[in-house]
Amino acid sequence: MPGAKRLIPTYRGTDTTVCGGAPVVIASQPGTETSPDIDIEEKLREAFARGWTVVVWNDPVNLMEYVVYVFKTVLKMNEQDATRHMWEVHLSGKSAVAHETREKSELLVHRLRGFGLNTTLEQS
Repeated sequence: MPGAKRLIPTYRGTDTTVCGGAPVVIASQPGTETSPDIDIEEKLREAFARGWTVVVWNDPVNLMEYVVYVFKTVLKMNEQDATRHMWEVHLSGKSAVAHETREKSELLVHRLRGFGLNTTLEQS
């Protein structure tokens, strides 16, 4: 139609004159945002320190024999240690089963949870 105007929605921070009228986002203020100072050496020291404890909590679902089996499979414990930790979980409600680096502890927590055990990670 002659004299008709094509309406193109405009968005804040966009320019519709580029690419045949399609909206293109243009940064209103180019630049980078600075992050707070992070001490990388401190973060590395913390991550690789053996200051992380894997704690297994008691639950009413898993059988005692199954818990012993999981400890032997995941944590590579012998029968005696696995049974001792199982009884500690059963009688006192929890047991610290490993003291490792953060990454290794997170892996153990993930694997133990995969077997259905209620497990947490604590910094010691």
